[in-house]
Amino acid sequence: MALFDFFRERLQFLNQLKPQNLKKLGNSRLTDVINQEAVRARRRVEALQGRYPSADNRELAQRLIDQKKNLAGMAGGISGVFGVITVPADLLVMVWLQLSMLVDLATLHKVSLKSERARQELLDVFGYANGIGPMQRSSPKVLGKLASVLLQKGGFSTLGKAMPLVAAPISAYLNNHHIQQVGDHALRHYNGFERAGAKARAKPADD
Repeated sequence: MALFDFFRERLQFLNQLKPQNLKKLGNSRLTDVINQEAVRARRRVEALQGRYPSADNRELAQRLIDQKKNLAGMAGGISGVFGVITVPADLLVMVWLQLSMLVDLATLHKVSLKSERARQELLDVFGYANGIGPMQRSSPKVLGKLASVLLQKGGFSTLGKAMPLVAAPISAYLNNHHIQQVGDHALRHYNGFERAGAKARAKPADD
């Protein structure tokens, strides 16, 4: 079953890289992406918990991050082969993978993304992790626009795109490394959220 899920996830990911699907993804609103990924995240988290019943949240979180790192490495390798012309597509896929990972981690930490506040908090985590700060009202609301902002901010290295073919492994490595950094940032945030909730539940009621 685990092997089936492994290949299914990768087939779904490769399907998303088709030009028509990338165009649709680029025009997707961030809230829609979060809502769609929240449904999938519940399945991913439940499957992981079933596969590793004795694992704590930290281990499960790293496994979720590793899943996205593997996909990010695939994206880096693919885009690196085609060189500079695919930088926007690569950025678009990376933004999507990051948001998907953040939804996974929020779901693991029992954050309800049905609320506007929780979704905004997730986007703020994304913004801070990528060096663009909190996502204000004037921030991009569409995935493609957000990728453009990151490109302008230099949020992703273009080293791998400058040397097609030879640099495909470098591009894959950079994508992989960046996903880990964003995941670590999110874990610092959501672990604090989890500790605060536990502290509030453990606090004795006033007499």
